Amino acid sequence: MTNADYLSAPFPDAAELPESEVGGPKRYFNRELSWLAFNWRVVEEARNPRVPLLERVRFLSISATNLDEFYTVRVAGLRELARAGNTMPAADGRSPTEQLVLINEDARRLLQSQQGIWTKLKKELEAEGITLLTRAKLTRRDHRFLEDYFLSQVFPVLSPLAIDPAHPFPFIPNTGFCLALQLERASDQRALQALLPIPAQVARFVPLPAEDGEFRFLPLEELLLLHLGLIFPGYRDAGHCAFRVLRDSDLEVEDEAEDLVREFEVALKRRRRGEVIRMTITSHAPDDLRETVMKELGVSPDEVIEMRGLLGVADLKELVLDQRRDLLWPSFTPRVPERVQDHEGDMFAAIRQKDMLLHHPYETFDMVIRFLDQAARDPNVLAIKQTLYRTSRDSPIVSALCEAAEAGKSVTALVELKARFDEAANIRQSRRLERAGAHVVYGFLHLKTHAKISTVVRREGDQLVTYTHYGTGNYHPITARIYTDLSFFTCDASLGRDATKVFNYLSGYAQPEGLENLAISPINLKSRLISSIAAEAEHARAGRPAEIWAKMNALTEPEVIDALYAASGAGVKINLVIRGICNLRPGIKGLSDNIRVKSIVGRFLEHSRIVCFGNGHGLPSDLARVYISSADWMERNLNRRVETLVEIKNRTVKEQIVGQIMAANLADEAQSFLLQPDGHYIRQLNPADGALFNCHRFFMENPSLSGRGSAGAADVPQLARLKT
Repeated sequence: MTNADYLSAPFPDAAELPESEVGGPKRYFNRELSWLAFNWRVVEEARNPRVPLLERVRFLSISATNLDEFYTVRVAGLRELARAGNTMPAADGRSPTEQLVLINEDARRLLQSQQGIWTKLKKELEAEGITLLTRAKLTRRDHRFLEDYFLSQVFPVLSPLAIDPAHPFPFIPNTGFCLALQLERASDQRALQALLPIPAQVARFVPLPAEDGEFRFLPLEELLLLHLGLIFPGYRDAGHCAFRVLRDSDLEVEDEAEDLVREFEVALKRRRRGEVIRMTITSHAPDDLRETVMKELGVSPDEVIEMRGLLGVADLKELVLDQRRDLLWPSFTPRVPERVQDHEGDMFAAIRQKDMLLHHPYETFDMVIRFLDQAARDPNVLAIKQTLYRTSRDSPIVSALCEAAEAGKSVTALVELKARFDEAANIRQSRRLERAGAHVVYGFLHLKTHAKISTVVRREGDQLVTYTHYGTGNYHPITARIYTDLSFFTCDASLGRDATKVFNYLSGYAQPEGLENLAISPINLKSRLISSIAAEAEHARAGRPAEIWAKMNALTEPEVIDALYAASGAGVKINLVIRGICNLRPGIKGLSDNIRVKSIVGRFLEHSRIVCFGNGHGLPSDLARVYISSADWMERNLNRRVETLVEIKNRTVKEQIVGQIMAANLADEAQSFLLQPDGHYIRQLNPADGALFNCHRFFMENPSLSGRGSAGAADVPQLARLKT
């Protein structure tokens, strides 16, 4: 199937929805169940035979990590609402209690599916010489090695804890993993209950000496059970179980906090002690031991899940071995854009020549770092402004900003303290920047700053030129290796003025006026989207070609969804690529006949946000209106965050987005799932079929248009030539 085939194929026959419900809540899918459907797609990749074996193990681990975070954030919030007696329905009409029942059923099925997949993967790993052992399968040589390993590497960090009136039940942190033990003293059969927290500071899977080139591992909990006699001398194991807890990870901050950083530090400590919302426990647990653990943790039976198999599936990422490259994706080295090479690495010269859009990870994120490194060291650079939502621990971006500040340049950094699970890291980065002399601001108390903007003001002759970077993803060099995102570099004066106005808004609360190429939330981004969708509907009603292509991570905002429904009713052909949550129901007669939704789950995590409007000329077209954004189409992004929507006017960059990036995403078969009217996803084609077009492979093999140098771009495959 070519891209043209996909776009020209008739939309599937629309499903029926009772007329009385077309305008009611059933026109939306439930957000939480849609998220679970996304994680089912991740799990599906763990059993996809086209995916290398160790990458399937990685997908399984990711699905478990995803589910943990879902419980600690989304389920925790719903549970709090239900306990408070809140019956306010979600967009789909379900109350918090009704949602929790459905989530519990689906999540339990998902957990069981993970165990079934792991059983099969474990056998395939064994066939490849990667074995996860039990205590019963150890040799004498293994026992000798493990005793030494235990005493030198594990024993010093253990904290065995008796459970009795003199020893209250200890605090188990979020994702805490423990052995609960019933012990019996050999001399007089005296009973003792104890806990043995499994230290997170030690590898979950202990590597054993290789035999004949094989890789052999023992789970850490098995190692502890093997050496109970050294931990509890004189006692024997009379019964045991393992359990793992998830806690509410919501973070509450006082509205009137005088010192926002200090308030976040206090709130992070409170988060650690959030209520337990789910406990998984091994199925063979002795009844009295199970009851003790449940009572002490304050969990009810419906919050406990008995597992036959491996607890802590997220830890399987440790078994993804770099030494077995044959079982991983083929190696890939991101490209340095030819235009940057033509200018001998000078980012400013490359940007001066023409606007440039880089597609990560296919084009290296090192260009973003180089942009800021050059700015820090260039004596002609006067000022740098930067947003930081998430970044790496030893961030080269922060290092460049610190170097610039120490060199006497004016550096302003917007550090978002409310980036979930990165709050502590961002506090550290803000302290580091302040010590270097940068101006650090934290934006708004009630709005997260999610926009991705960087500006560099450079003196060139008697002019000040603003170089601007707008991104769809975080300034995070680690995740940039696996997230697909866009980096737009420009020295267009109007885009520089827009960026400066946004920074003034963030640092001085001065609401920007007269933005030229930019819309921002929460001010006008949503209204810009809705008016653009409505304009496309007017083109359709006037008999002109009318199409919308959009790509994002999630679509939940009811007003935007209703605008898309209205456009579909007017005859606009709408193709959406939505990786994760989608509350829109496609293919419903009289509601969404002209809307198709697909999700791409593959080697890289789709993260870029794009929207293209045919503008009365259909798609693809040089006259289309094309935007990149930091925002998903969700309530939080459009109403409670500072986000950007940047219009792209450079012809080459527009062609790259429409004719290359969006075209390849729409043409993808190998990694695509199609959303059905009932909420289920099906693979676009069976993975056992022949050669399937893979957009990730296409991007790895073909350079981006706007990054091409003197060689030109004539040889880059475009929309009409995208073939399987």
